[in-house]
Amino acid sequence: MTAWPTPGISFGGDWNPEQWTHETVLEDLDLMCDAGVNLVTLGVFSWVRHEQRDGAFDFTWIDGLLDLTHERGIRVDLATPTASVPMWLHRLHPEILPQDEFGHPLAPGGRNGFCASSPVYREYALRLVDALAEHVAGHPAIAMWHVGNELGGGNARCHCAVSNDAFRRWTLDRYGSVEGVNEAWGMSFWGNRYSSIEEVTTPSGRTAHNPGQLLDFERFSSEALLDCYLAERAVLRRHTPDVPVTTNFMVGLGPDVVDYPRWAEHVDLVANDHYTYGPDPRRHQDLAFAGDRMRGLSHGGPWMLMEHAASAASWHRINRAKRPGELARHALAHVARGSDSVLFFQWRASRFGTEQFHSAMVPHSGADSRRFRDIRALGDQVGRLAEVAGTRVTGARVALLHDDEAGWALRSGLKPVNGAGYADTARAVHDALFDRAVTVDIVTPWHPLDDYDLVVVPGLFLVSDEHVARIAEFAGAGGTVVVTWFSGIVDEHNRVRLGGYPGAFRDLLGVRGEEFVPLDDGESFALDTGWRGTRWAEDLTVVDAEVVARAADGDLAGVPVVTRRAVPGGGTAWYVATDLDRSGLDALLDRLLTETGVEPVAHVSAGIEAVRRAGGGRSYLFLINHGDEPGWADATGTDLLTGECHDGRAVVPAGAVVVLRES
Repeated sequence: MTAWPTPGISFGGDWNPEQWTHETVLEDLDLMCDAGVNLVTLGVFSWVRHEQRDGAFDFTWIDGLLDLTHERGIRVDLATPTASVPMWLHRLHPEILPQDEFGHPLAPGGRNGFCASSPVYREYALRLVDALAEHVAGHPAIAMWHVGNELGGGNARCHCAVSNDAFRRWTLDRYGSVEGVNEAWGMSFWGNRYSSIEEVTTPSGRTAHNPGQLLDFERFSSEALLDCYLAERAVLRRHTPDVPVTTNFMVGLGPDVVDYPRWAEHVDLVANDHYTYGPDPRRHQDLAFAGDRMRGLSHGGPWMLMEHAASAASWHRINRAKRPGELARHALAHVARGSDSVLFFQWRASRFGTEQFHSAMVPHSGADSRRFRDIRALGDQVGRLAEVAGTRVTGARVALLHDDEAGWALRSGLKPVNGAGYADTARAVHDALFDRAVTVDIVTPWHPLDDYDLVVVPGLFLVSDEHVARIAEFAGAGGTVVVTWFSGIVDEHNRVRLGGYPGAFRDLLGVRGEEFVPLDDGESFALDTGWRGTRWAEDLTVVDAEVVARAADGDLAGVPVVTRRAVPGGGTAWYVATDLDRSGLDALLDRLLTETGVEPVAHVSAGIEAVRRAGGGRSYLFLINHGDEPGWADATGTDLLTGECHDGRAVVPAGAVVVLRES
């Protein structure tokens, strides 16, 4: 097991001292000590500081910073600054810039301004990483390596000549021959069969494209960026074999810009950047969804919150400051869901540049501010939670299956509804379980299912035969499976599964659909249970299942909408051919939880988020009140944040967090 970079919970964030005077740097270090910071990320955008001209390396600047942090007991997450390509390299080699689908190069001046397939970029990047790692090897301040920054942000899909050549090689390696490509993509459609692999191109924006080609380009692009990460990791391990290596993911609702679930096995610590959208009234549940996904990527173990915002972000139409108490609630909600770190972007708010109005731990108003006082108070709270570090979230008996490839396939090519959000149904189900204080693991279709009682398959548009068989085996062993609409429709090549819908899941569910009936915004229909359906309906026939609910009006009146099949072996398989309104979803989930015996983490009042972490013979119940009224939980223990003892019932003030070491 990889050693965690700090004792207890890591607290701190991205520090960019290259933007400030030496006097401000010294002030920053004093403020960090005052706030309880124990980990900072350094050097993310510092390529040009290390190499101001081609081959002219100077590491004096980073040497001084490593010494200063070490003197104060602050550990360093040292970045390879390969996301910030210097202007001199763009001038010497403009061909490394990624090109969009119309062949237009990205302008210099952003982040990740490189084509992931470029051998020229790779040569310069690895030369720098090699020199930096060799120079700093053995410095006691360095706790971990941070490769690049948000790989896939800005350059995830490149269409330059180099990428076209690399994509051809990738497809040939994957399918073995041009005939294999034709078969996988179904290129007989529109008479587009290839006669030579040289005719294969990236899917530019100048024409319609085959869904299989679009999906494979997503896969290729993800693997090209992963190759960049792996190349840097190999250099780092050669010089510093005992220092853990990671990179910061951007896991949210998905699909992600690259395939982080398949990347996760290649990082020593799974790390994430997560930013909420201020106007979202359920942003705390969006945070929980991402946290539950991260826990799935880390196989239940602790993961790292590498970045989140101290207050407002800067890239939405409206960037709202966090409400009083929301800073602590969001930070500790990540910890509740398995993070052993609370790290921010960034330490001090920038005066200039693209993100000059992005919030920070030290705002523009300085340390004499409510925001920094909140940061200092949060640092104290994080310190009080030190004994929680290393424990795991427990009690999840519900799994929700999520796969980036399914989301990519959904947006690759024309569909019955174009532009539909892949995770909308998943978030609705998660939201309803969140409100019931039911812990959910969001996992991949290849994740072991043995520990769960209920598995939800929400809109898993693409699924392999292997993964369908595993889901069916789970039901055959006594588990309960719920499959929602537009699941199992295509195979791994984005080809429609014939024989009726829902494709790969027909036999398990005992139903067969002939026609999709997507609904427009604002449209809905009644079910005979009193529920309503939105977004989707199907002309569905029951083959071997019980009808739980039928359409009660409209063109499909009398058609089954919700079905339940008893699976040989003792399990059940449900199909939901619409998005139920909240009252209908609540009623369905209540029945499912009752049938499976799944219970909430704790009996809590409305508006209380509840998650349990445990390990080493102790358990910790996190209770977070996202409402404006006091709440409660039936629980006993001592609050680590205040020292208060609760016997039988813990009161959680409005907007507050209680972390009970349970008796």
